[in-house]
Amino acid sequence: MAKHEQQATGQQADTVFRGGKVFTATTDAPVEAAVAVREGRILAVVADDSALRDLVGPATDVIDLDGGLLAPGFQDAHVHPAVAGVQMLRCDLSAQRSLDGYLATVAAYAADHPDAAWIQGGGWSMDVFPDGIPTRAMLDSVVPDRPVLLTNRDGHGAWVNSRALRLTGVDRNTPDPVDGRIEREPDGTPIGTLQEGAMHLVGDLVPVATPEEARAGLLVAQQHLFSLGVTAWQDAMIGAFPGNPDNFSVYVDAARDGSLEARVVGALWWDRERGTEQISDLLERRLHGRVGRFNATSVKIMQDGIAENFTASMLEPYLDGCGCATANSGLSFVDPAVLREAVAQLDALGFQLHFHSLGDRAVREVLDALVLARAANGGNDNRHHLAHLQLVHPDDLKRFAEVGAAANIQALWAAHEPQMDDLTIPFLGDERAALQYPFGDLARAGARLVAGSDWSVSSPNPLWGIHVAVNRAVPVDAPNAAADRRPRRPFYPEQALTLAQAFTAYTAGSAWANHLDQETGTVEPGKCADLVVLDRDPFAGPAEEIGAAKVRMTFIDGRPVHVADN
Repeated sequence: MAKHEQQATGQQADTVFRGGKVFTATTDAPVEAAVAVREGRILAVVADDSALRDLVGPATDVIDLDGGLLAPGFQDAHVHPAVAGVQMLRCDLSAQRSLDGYLATVAAYAADHPDAAWIQGGGWSMDVFPDGIPTRAMLDSVVPDRPVLLTNRDGHGAWVNSRALRLTGVDRNTPDPVDGRIEREPDGTPIGTLQEGAMHLVGDLVPVATPEEARAGLLVAQQHLFSLGVTAWQDAMIGAFPGNPDNFSVYVDAARDGSLEARVVGALWWDRERGTEQISDLLERRLHGRVGRFNATSVKIMQDGIAENFTASMLEPYLDGCGCATANSGLSFVDPAVLREAVAQLDALGFQLHFHSLGDRAVREVLDALVLARAANGGNDNRHHLAHLQLVHPDDLKRFAEVGAAANIQALWAAHEPQMDDLTIPFLGDERAALQYPFGDLARAGARLVAGSDWSVSSPNPLWGIHVAVNRAVPVDAPNAAADRRPRRPFYPEQALTLAQAFTAYTAGSAWANHLDQETGTVEPGKCADLVVLDRDPFAGPAEEIGAAKVRMTFIDGRPVHVADN
């Protein structure tokens, strides 16, 4: 405990936390300690009451942890709050898990918003529908007279009705874009599902949220994240998207007026329809995107899609329903030659690079580009990271440490659920499926682990993500567990993390990725008092109950931003 002892004397704390354990993210287990905070920073971490006595004065707020756990505030290294918040305020399907539930929600929203020209929202799950493909006729049954566009929970597909297709001129003669696919009936007529880049055929014509809606969405999302103990994040999609305005200005305005209380890194969107000529635009955005608690210092490159709709970029082809190889091995959204050139230039300019790389070919293409960038530019502190990592070829595991890139894991996905078991594993095959979400292998290969949720794709609750990282099964109260009544079995348990590894990924790890590790991410004297209080110590109970922990309080700079109702 010597390194945690009081480092300031003669000062009384504004706040003291005592009566529980402290996970400092500097050790593998919580410690018996009290934590004192003064003027927004951690004043001391002390092991006994005698050391604490001099820090407590008449104005000190003493918070009893009541046997719970104090930890660094969680940091989400890959999340989309600006978009998720707008979805929360629109036709939000994320609380449902059946076709009847979806249609009832859409019908109710349409009835409650009779003046809405379009019905917009999202949050549906592919596994609810045969082959993962909802139809326009389903939506027509509840909203036949107005256009409807609903993105799925992973953001890689859209469900539209007949009215939306007619208004935008999408029909049997409309070709598939190079980065997407129109799902079709046998005669070529669009069935009502648009995959990847095909979403823009309709989405680019929907009304954009007003600045007021976008701001309200960001602020409601921020409060939701505070309620889950998240104090900082990296927004992985700073740009304009169907139905949403450019969230760059939303963040800048909120940071300028102080309503953005979290610490946020913005990952500027790389337009895959353009090349390196867009780098000058990114430099301009970075110049004007450093305001208050917002720093637009990262660039997001989406290298591939997702496995469920066969657009994740794979080294070997997908299988068909009979287990035979197809001609499709997914899509590389950015030509590897362009990727290598862009990565080298952006790295030389000091940008952090944040990659969507889900399939094993996409992971390899990104790592190849980073190797060349390091050879051209030398080492630096840009802290690049690869997100999702559903499949990583064993030969590439050690390369993360070699190039100094972090593995950005979305742990909640590493579990058996209908979307995984019905729409993914059969089309990968057993041998390749066993390579999915290799968190344990990445850690053993020396990769730095950081963590995120990809909300609104999945829940932003870090405790649920930590639960799955350790158990390789979803908590019993998670949304995707409620509708899944099958026996609960771990998903390739040899890839599980320890609880300390998972907690560290969501705290110190993500603080490193966000370039916030000098100020946050651990509980140490001198650090900002960005802290979370849990109602229990997950390290003290069975692993199966990790996800049952709840956030009691969340603090930023020693100030409470969330206090749970009793």
